[in-house]
Amino acid sequence: MKSVIVVGSGIWGSSLALRLAETGWRVTLVEQHQPGHVRQSSAGETRLMRCAHGTEDWYARLAWRARDGWRRLGERAGEELYAEAGMLWFAQVEDGWEHASAQVLKNLDIPCEVLDPADGARFFPDFNPAGLSHLLWEPHAGVIRARRATQVTARLAEAAGARLVRGRATPAEGAAVEVGGEVLAADRVVWACGAWLPELFDVPVTVTKQDTLHFAVPAAWSTPGTPAWVDHAAAAYGHGDVDGVGMKATSDAEGPAYDPEHGERTVDEAGVANARSYLVRRFPSLASVPVLFSQVCQYALTPDAEWIITETVPGVWLLGGDSGHGFKHAPALAEYMAGILDGAYGPEPRFGPHERTPSRGLRTSGQAG
Repeated sequence: MKSVIVVGSGIWGSSLALRLAETGWRVTLVEQHQPGHVRQSSAGETRLMRCAHGTEDWYARLAWRARDGWRRLGERAGEELYAEAGMLWFAQVEDGWEHASAQVLKNLDIPCEVLDPADGARFFPDFNPAGLSHLLWEPHAGVIRARRATQVTARLAEAAGARLVRGRATPAEGAAVEVGGEVLAADRVVWACGAWLPELFDVPVTVTKQDTLHFAVPAAWSTPGTPAWVDHAAAAYGHGDVDGVGMKATSDAEGPAYDPEHGERTVDEAGVANARSYLVRRFPSLASVPVLFSQVCQYALTPDAEWIITETVPGVWLLGGDSGHGFKHAPALAEYMAGILDGAYGPEPRFGPHERTPSRGLRTSGQAG
């Protein structure tokens, strides 16, 4: 039986552990805290599930496959982990990111529709279309209950035979890790430790502080019912109230450098003001609603928004740099990564250790998955 150690029980690590355990691997999942702990990038209340990725069809195809994975995961867990509420993209220019996304989605036969800005009134109790060129509607997009999905995935991995080891891992010689003074070895080691990855390896990953805000809104703004939404040009995104934690309305702009283990976990007043400013512009009736819930998350950013999937020494793999658009892909990415570990194929060259050129095109709305 092949063996693997997966370090990190965020959604990528837990999904990979589940996939490998169910396909005959002996799996050890190492986590210094607990699956779904609030320091993880995966631990926000929600993430958006969408297929639009500008001109990129590889990620669009992977997201479409992941959608089925999220639905199956919810069926297995006996609870709704993915609310398919749809998503509206607010396009400010005619031939920009949303236009390119629509062309790719249509070429891949992924349902979408280009709408007039005035059509936004069909989807929201209150909507101001000022400044928009058009809307892009993804009917099969929606909202993932992120922290809960991470916890469920880790639990299912354990049920499938994965062994959970609690402790902080550091690299050991060869395909091995050291945890609490003990060296654990396996045929493969996968470091899927998110924002902790650049502490351990020389990788082009920057960790930033991202404030997440949810506002107390009337019942008419609940999701499902109210769709998710993204304004790429304004670096703003959100969705209706899910499970009573309020309407998410927050910024995708990169925050300051951040220490995921020891950083201050309170949101900045400037972030609250920026989110409220956007609400006033697009949903005027929500101008005075109070903040109901806030949370600090973090991005683990590569300059070009491409992930890192690379083998450092024989048997040791790095899986990270989710760059704010990785969560939604997790079920399909786990299948893809399992094939790499099985030797069926190598990773896409884009994920290698080459020099990265700055780009924001893929990452639009990190909490968007």
